Parts: sequence; C-alpha cells; structure tokens
Amino acid sequence: MSPPAKVKGLAELLSGSSGLTGLTPGDKEISLLESYRKEILFWNNKMNLVSVKSPLDIPVKHFIDSLTAAPYLPRKDVAVLDIGAGAGFPGIPLKICMGALKLCLLESQRKKASFLKHLVRTLDLHDVTVVHKRAEDLIREGSYREFFDTVISRATLKLPKLLGMGNHFLSAGGILIAMKGADVEKELRDALTFCPSNRMVFVDSHALSLPETADRRKILVFKKTWPPGLSGTPF
Repeated sequence: MSPPAKVKGLAELLSGSSGLTGLTPGDKEISLLESYRKEILFWNNKMNLVSVKSPLDIPVKHFIDSLTAAPYLPRKDVAVLDIGAGAGFPGIPLKICMGALKLCLLESQRKKASFLKHLVRTLDLHDVTVVHKRAEDLIREGSYREFFDTVISRATLKLPKLLGMGNHFLSAGGILIAMKGADVEKELRDALTFCPSNRMVFVDSHALSLPETADRRKILVFKKTWPPGLSGTPF
C-alpha cells in the first residue's frame, strides 16, 4: 500500500498559486496568515465562522480563493469595501499580502464583527476598519456614499442587490468585484438588466480553478460609470 500523499504547507501552497493570484507572499505574510489560521480554528470552537472539513479548506478554499481577486484590483493602495466580510474573506488575506490597501470590513453579525475587530488588533493590521452594520442601513443613512475605489464581496449577495450597493458606495470609475461559484450565468443575466440604472457596466468574467481541490470559481468585474455629462479617466 502506498503512503498517503503529504499535505502541502501554507508557504508551498501560496507559492504554487502565484500564477493565479499574481502574489508571492514573503515570510512576514506567511507568518500573519498562519496566525490568522490559528485564530480561525480557535474561534471556530466558539462560533460558526467557517466550515473546516479538510486541512486544505482554510489555506486553499479561503486564503488562496480570496487572493485570486488581487489581479483585478485597480491599484495596490485602493480603498476597498468588503461587503459581508464574515470571517474576513476576501479582505483580510488581500490586506495581509497587499499591505497598502485601505480596507473596510462590513459585517452585520455582531459575533463575526467582534472576531474581525479582535483579528485586526491581534495581527496589528493598519488602515483596516470594521463596521458592524447592514449595508442597507448605511445606504439609508447616506453613509460612505461614493467613498470607495473598489467594492468586493465573496459569495454573499445576489448580483442585482450587490450592484445597487456598488452604485452607492463606489466613486465614479470605481470597480466592483463579485467572487462567485462557477454556475453564475443566470444570476449574471438577471443582473445585467440592472446595470444601466445603477451606472454599472459589466467589464469581464474570469473563470479559474483552485489548486489542489480543483474547485471552480468565477470572478465578475463591473465598473461604475461617470455621471452623464462628465468624463474622466478612472485610475
């Protein structure tokens, strides 16, 4: 009987996925991600943060999956709003590996928002804000209107609703990144009918497969147009 295959370490997994993410995390980033993984496993005993059924789940299905959005960020120092951040995906891995990001994590569940605040302190992450509110409430209040360069969300909201939120939170020329499963065609067709009224233009769809697990994903990119009568060159 052949011995079981050795599970790759985090550094090896991240290095092997650099062609997918465009990132090559160094020792500091690997150390922070390892600390992040330990915090998730510890807090998972207190609340349901993420499903962990395999040693590959956190490093591949959460860390690497989050980092696949990196090539579609318009700049390294953009102001990013992560809607429905949950346990911090995709925002925290992106922040760890792209330190210049200015990140806002929006999470409506109190326990998860508390975890995020604890995580930001523990990892000593700068330019990261945790907002414990519903996106709908912020929109109703008029908060953060056209404040962000990029809005991102990972498998949290249906596209039509997400596009409406993007219209509120994004500055003109801003980018919305929707991280989805492979089967998103119907949702995209439904969403495209909302684009003109929300000043959102569909830019592209990027299909990918995660390493080791071969799980299929799609990243959808939209851009907020400039108001009628105005022009500019975003980013």
